[in-house]
Amino acid sequence: MKASGLNPVIEIDLDRQVLVLNPGSGGSVVRYPVSTALNGPGERQDSGCTPRGEHYVRAMVGHGLPEGTVFVARRPTGEIYTPALAEQQPSRDWILTRIIWLCGRQWGQNRGPGVDSFRRFIYIHGTPDSEPMGKPCSHGCIRMRNNDITHLFAQVKPGVNVFIYQSKADAQGSHA
Repeated sequence: MKASGLNPVIEIDLDRQVLVLNPGSGGSVVRYPVSTALNGPGERQDSGCTPRGEHYVRAMVGHGLPEGTVFVARRPTGEIYTPALAEQQPSRDWILTRIIWLCGRQWGQNRGPGVDSFRRFIYIHGTPDSEPMGKPCSHGCIRMRNNDITHLFAQVKPGVNVFIYQSKADAQGSHA
């Protein structure tokens, strides 16, 4: 996909574990390593999978907050992530720094009963920098380095198109 004129576009390649931002307006394309779902691609509610297809940025949370801000249910907890905090809560799924909340555009695939990306709380968000990038490890969201999510957050706004796909499947003529 290409940015249309002034509007940026985000593409997320599940096979390559990369997010590509085409900022539009003649800006340079930026690539970021990401970590998507350990359970792979999928659209079903409670699957722990990353949904495919056409989405858009529905909401953005965390503007102006410090890097490492900890969120629970899209609200800052007042905590700033540290390795010591992580040691105290080793099983916690850390949502840090910024949240870009996605909404599906395709009824029956990633929008609507049983498959709704927005109601599944699918985000692009920061994660501890100690977490691996470039390999699937999340519970369905798209995880990024904190510095990277801060940069991405500053480049987009609600309504921006997001395309999530599998490059291998696309190369074989399949569509997500």
